[in-house]
Amino acid sequence: MVEKIGEFFGENGFGLYAVDVMASDEFIGYVGMTRPSFEAWFTPCVEIGWRLRREAWGFGYATEAAAECLRFGLEDLRLPRIYSFTAVPNKPSERVMQKIGMRFVEEFEHPKIEEGNWLRRHVLYEAERGTEFASLPV
Repeated sequence: MVEKIGEFFGENGFGLYAVDVMASDEFIGYVGMTRPSFEAWFTPCVEIGWRLRREAWGFGYATEAAAECLRFGLEDLRLPRIYSFTAVPNKPSERVMQKIGMRFVEEFEHPKIEEGNWLRRHVLYEAERGTEFASLPV
C-alpha cells in the first residue's frame, strides 16, 4: 500500500498522509486526497478521506488533518472542487465533512457495494475553490 501511495503522490502531487499523534509518535491512520475508482456523475474527481484507528476517534484528529488537506487542495493545488463521501450510517465521518466546511450535495448508491448491503447508500459532500476557511477548526 505504501508503494502505491508513493506512486500516486508522484503522479498527482497529493495523496494519503500518515497521521501520527505528536505527543506519542503513534501512527493512528491516514488522511488525504485520492481519486475514486468508480464511475458516477461526479467522477473523475478528487476525493478527500480519512481512516483512523477507533481508539483515535473523538479527538479532532480527522477534522484537523482533513481541514488542512482541503485547504491545500483548493488553495495551493488550485483544484476547482473536492468531494467526500461516506456510508449514510457513518455519522462521525459526515460530521467531519460538515465541520471542515463542505456542502451536502446528495445521497447516492455506491456502485462498488452490492445491492442490499446496509452500507451501499452514501452521502456526497463537496467544497469548491473560494470556500471560506477562516471558520475552520484548525
